[in-house]
Amino acid sequence: MNSAGLLTVHGRWANGAVRDLVADLERPSVTRLFIGQLPEAVVKMVPYMFTLCAHAQRAVAQAALAVAQGEASRPANSAELWVEVLHENLWRLLLDWPLALGLMPEKDAFITWRNGRHGEDCLTITQCLLADTLRPLTEKCLEKLGHRSPRHEFPADGRDDALPPAKLAPEEWLAYLQAETAAMPAIALPVSIGALYRARLAEIEAATQALAEGRPFPIAVAGGDGRGVAQTLTARGVLTHAVQVVDGKVANYRVQAPTDAYFADARALSSLLENCSIASPDQAKQVLNQAILALDPCLPYEVELQDA
Repeated sequence: MNSAGLLTVHGRWANGAVRDLVADLERPSVTRLFIGQLPEAVVKMVPYMFTLCAHAQRAVAQAALAVAQGEASRPANSAELWVEVLHENLWRLLLDWPLALGLMPEKDAFITWRNGRHGEDCLTITQCLLADTLRPLTEKCLEKLGHRSPRHEFPADGRDDALPPAKLAPEEWLAYLQAETAAMPAIALPVSIGALYRARLAEIEAATQALAEGRPFPIAVAGGDGRGVAQTLTARGVLTHAVQVVDGKVANYRVQAPTDAYFADARALSSLLENCSIASPDQAKQVLNQAILALDPCLPYEVELQDA
């Protein structure tokens, strides 16, 4: 998405736990600008309105509008999309997570990779970054989070708190928009901060392998007769665009980003913190910020934590 809007998380520390969490998510109604526009104009506007994961936003917008009109979607630039996933995940893993855990960020290594990511040797520099920088840093971060993994190997998925793989299910969203189902499609609640951290590592590994194999980027669509839904995977989770086209112009447009799902209320944050024993208000704020970072909102946020 973009940086417009604000997330405010309220809570209080009492009796060794963070309690009474409230997530207040405010977003401007950006998609109203699309109403009455030609579909091709909307496709051009989307990356400028939603600047984070802009390539994924454009690809999903194009796919949703195409299926709504009964047209074939233009092939996506898969390499560009895999690199975008790598960029967003590496930003968090090399810069933000070390700071959140009291470690030194790998700023120079990230900048070097970022400057070369669109070159012909992108795959090589990515593989070197993972081996030489990310894996050793991962060891330190996992130890801080209370997890250990075999040295120089990313953690395996077979843990009790492993996050279920994200699923693309545009048919469920289409049924919801057509009022065939009453409930909005739900997401699985994560059970630990460590599970979300390890899920990022798995995404890095998968994206690098997909880049090496030239694998197509996952985009799923459903619709027709003027309605279209498209979904793809981003570094933050499943991104959904849902559209209605009437007489060749956009009549309705909805974007459901992972942030919208995770912070519609405080259930996801509460799930991450319900088993945490916290000794002080300072530690409570630190752990709460780690939980928010793990869910990775795509807009600025503030924390208001009371000491009860």
